[in-house]
Amino acid sequence: MNKNVALYNEMIAFFAGDARRCQHFIKVASLAKQLAESEAADAELTELVEAAGLVHDCGIKPGEAKYGAGHCTGKIQEQEGPAVARELLQKVGYAPEKIERICYLVGHHHTYNMIDGLDYQLLVEADFIVNFYEDGTPKENIAKAVERVFKTESGTKLVIQCCGLPVTAFFLLFCLMLAKINKIRLFFGGIRYEGNL
Repeated sequence: MNKNVALYNEMIAFFAGDARRCQHFIKVASLAKQLAESEAADAELTELVEAAGLVHDCGIKPGEAKYGAGHCTGKIQEQEGPAVARELLQKVGYAPEKIERICYLVGHHHTYNMIDGLDYQLLVEADFIVNFYEDGTPKENIAKAVERVFKTESGTKLVIQCCGLPVTAFFLLFCLMLAKINKIRLFFGGIRYEGNL
């Protein structure tokens, strides 16, 4: 069985009875995989970012157990998630180096000023896009987040289309230019993920 299919099943069991959480991680994982493929990422990175999408919020359950329902902030998710993710990833047979990277992503997916690779960027963008819809984020806040956080051309185009941002020719050109500039920064900054972190 494919590792991510097994991980998907483990996450469904982990969040059994919580349809909202299950739907969220399924959407984030699917979107992260789609964005990776749209960015022409290799199969290894695509598999990794899909796995990260599946487990990215696994810190919510232990966080709520410790601090109470409704008191599990993004930072608590980042603190509690890696240990749970590690156990699940080991159970489905991920290699230690992949587990370390995925756990790093889980432990930082609410930290936007330290993005150090395409896998991290794709996970963050996928989570934002899903959260925009689930949270009913106003369009002006979405536009600010796109400007501040989004760096891939695929993620930028997708959020504009999916969230129905008013698209003037200038805004679209601005977003696409920003995505291209940031992609160049990722590449020349020496932080483009090439499959061996």
